[in-house]
Amino acid sequence: MANLRSLTKNFICACQLLLLLQAKVFCSQYKVGDLDAWGIPTSANPQVYAKWSKNHSFKLGDSLLFLYPPSQDSVIQVTEQSYNSCNLKDPILYMNNGNSLFNITKPGEYFFTSGEPGHCEKKQKLYIAVLSGNGSAALAPSYGPSALPDTASSPSYTTVFGNIPQPPSSSPSLGFPLFVTAVIASATWGIINAMI
Repeated sequence: MANLRSLTKNFICACQLLLLLQAKVFCSQYKVGDLDAWGIPTSANPQVYAKWSKNHSFKLGDSLLFLYPPSQDSVIQVTEQSYNSCNLKDPILYMNNGNSLFNITKPGEYFFTSGEPGHCEKKQKLYIAVLSGNGSAALAPSYGPSALPDTASSPSYTTVFGNIPQPPSSSPSLGFPLFVTAVIASATWGIINAMI
C-alpha cells in the first residue's frame, strides 16, 4: 500500500511539472506580412507592414519570419532614427539568407527595413512593439514613420538570438494556466488520498 502511495505521489508530481512547463511555452512564430513575402509593398497595398503589425500582439519568446529571395533582398534591424530616415548604414542586425528568423528576447520597440537601397523609401519597413513584463506596450504607428512615438534615445539590442526568456521576477501573477493546473492537481491529489 505504501509503495502504491509513493508511486501515485511521484506520478502526480511528474504530471504537475509537465503541465507547468507546458503552460510557460506559448510562443508564436509570425510570418511577416502573412501571405505576402518580405518585399516592396504593391501599389494596391502600400501599407502592408504597418497594417500587419497593428493586427498582431507580440510577446517575449515570439519570433518573426522574413521570407524573401536572398539574391534580391535582405532584412536589417535598425534604430528608430535610421528607420525614420531610411538610413541603412550601421544596422543593429543584418540578415540575408531569405529565411530570416528574428527571436524576440526583450520587451520594447523593434525597427526593421530592407537592406537594399531604395526599398525602405518604398515602405518596405516594419515597426513592432513587444509587451513588457507588466503587460504594457507601445502602440504601432498608424501608416508611416511620422506617426511613430518620439523617444529621446534608441533602445539597445545587444542580444537578439538566444533562449526563450523567463518572465520577469517582478511579475505579480504567473497566469491563469498555472492556476488551473494547481487547482486540478490539488483536487486530484485529494481524491487519490481519500481513496488510499
